[in-house]
Amino acid sequence: MSTVNRYAEKILRVSLSDKKISVKKVPFEVLRKFVGGAGVAVKILYEEIPVGTDPLSPENKLVFGTGPLTGTLAPGSGFATLCFKSPLTGVWADSRAGGEWGGALRKAGYDFLIIEGKAEKPSYIVINDDEVEIRSAEKLKEKTTSEKTKLIKEELNDDKFIVAAIGPAGENLVRFANVMVEGSRAFGRCGGGAVMGSKNLLAVAVKGTGQIPIAKPEEFRKLCKELNQKVLSVTGPEGMSEHGTTGDIASNDELGDIPTKNWRSNSWGKGKELYDHFYNKNLIGAKPCYPGCVLRCGRLAKVDSGKWKTPVHEGNEYESLSAFTFFVLNEDMDAAVHADHLCNEYGLDTISTGAVIAFAMECYEAGILGKEDADGLDLRWGNADAMIELIKKITYRDGIGNILAEGVRRASQIIGKGSEKFAIHVKGLEGPAHDPRSGKALAVNYGVGNRGMCHIHPLEGMAYDSLKNDFGLVLYGLPDPNRVDRWTEEGKGKAAKLLQDWGTVPDVAGFCKFFIYNGITPDDVANLLSALTGWEITGEDVLKIGERVFTLQRMFNVREGIRKKDDMVPERVLKIPEFGKYSSVKECEIKNYDGMLKECYEARGWDENGVPKPEKLKELELGVMDYV
Repeated sequence: MSTVNRYAEKILRVSLSDKKISVKKVPFEVLRKFVGGAGVAVKILYEEIPVGTDPLSPENKLVFGTGPLTGTLAPGSGFATLCFKSPLTGVWADSRAGGEWGGALRKAGYDFLIIEGKAEKPSYIVINDDEVEIRSAEKLKEKTTSEKTKLIKEELNDDKFIVAAIGPAGENLVRFANVMVEGSRAFGRCGGGAVMGSKNLLAVAVKGTGQIPIAKPEEFRKLCKELNQKVLSVTGPEGMSEHGTTGDIASNDELGDIPTKNWRSNSWGKGKELYDHFYNKNLIGAKPCYPGCVLRCGRLAKVDSGKWKTPVHEGNEYESLSAFTFFVLNEDMDAAVHADHLCNEYGLDTISTGAVIAFAMECYEAGILGKEDADGLDLRWGNADAMIELIKKITYRDGIGNILAEGVRRASQIIGKGSEKFAIHVKGLEGPAHDPRSGKALAVNYGVGNRGMCHIHPLEGMAYDSLKNDFGLVLYGLPDPNRVDRWTEEGKGKAAKLLQDWGTVPDVAGFCKFFIYNGITPDDVANLLSALTGWEITGEDVLKIGERVFTLQRMFNVREGIRKKDDMVPERVLKIPEFGKYSSVKECEIKNYDGMLKECYEARGWDENGVPKPEKLKELELGVMDYV
């Protein structure tokens, strides 16, 4: 890389404890190595958060980050990241949200926002170009995310502010609370909302009127136009606007990719029926998360009448609807739509919420929890009324909800009585709606994932195995998926490494991951970054940046004590499903997980205990040798 241009200039730091606000430039050498987004954020947090910090203490920090592509014309550029130490897992956490918040921050003149300390009273931050202030949020307390958003815009007398807010779940320190952008787009998973709540910070409102610097504007615009056309040549002219992600409910049920009844199966046979109801009864249409997106995967939905009557709202993606149907055996799609809307309003992570409810239902079935333990609720499988009540109880930490608000790992430790085997998680993060028994590379991706059992970074493993997507990586050593059996375990650990490196890049560069499923390659990203920054960047450089960032995230975890023992997936996930279409398919069983894990470690240059070797850290120019 050359040093022709700086795309990023400023880090805005807000100290809530003493109300100090400061701005400094990002060192060029940091940009060169880590580029932006989650890359620069892990560099900051590794250096500034002491080992052993309580995630809910003032010493934890929140880093909102944008990448060089955020807020530009680049495909999928409506994305920002939020990084912190997770109160759910105790290790590295990164979230990403679509929408206009990240672009607004950049246009206000800032590429990163660091929030530290704790406000004495409930507060919110206002960023209006170069004017930054901390305001009282007393009247926002216990309001929903959409109510907070509306009240803030009214107080500021300006609808152009983009608001990221927590709901009651974040204020009550639910360990999987989200930060919601405009009440509908989530900085999800891992509990960033609880960290904000622990700081007495209820929202951050941003408005920016500036321009994002681009080194070669004509070349960049031409590239963006060409790449958007490339994406549409893969998806078709409608992009994802017809079905969004929710359309995958039917196909993934057939594929054996949806965890069912708390992971006791990977299919249910009701996917088409459930999706048909959603498509015909609930779906209104597409609503992109930011202007100009050619994929347009966002949904508008409603429930017109009945006990689950729900107003028109954004949301209802694949993960959320799967969590409130398949996870808990709920056949009432109207209830699932209502549950998703409640979670957005309360600021709850839908995946973890569905997972912890499924855990509670299995404990109830096994006799570990009775009605007296569940505040009189009948927690039988598929009871939609109980599901909705538990969402409310979790939000306000009421009764059994106070235990479930801790997440499945802590809840199982509190409840005991053998419930631990029903807690499906890795590193404390509950599993999402993709099952590695549909394609083996996903299993090792879940295990090695830096934030735990998430679907964001490792989903490429499933798409590689089952959908035969090569992500443009065959040129970089990835075996052609069309020549790889989905059930084979050999070689999947090696493939996982390259898929993880590439899967980290969108969070660094600042664009939506769906675009790497639809034609965008490392070479495309390299060309975009070169035109935007003026640097000379290759596809190989892009993948090396992904590897560097992934490895430093691992080192953040290593110094917190993470080792091979923490990279194991739950036993249930490795076994042949108990029921459903794949219950007689012996190939579903993952027989040699240790072998895949060893392959991945070796490909990454880690030792047998999952710690990056000194020579690998040196190769990646990471000066973090003290924990090796």
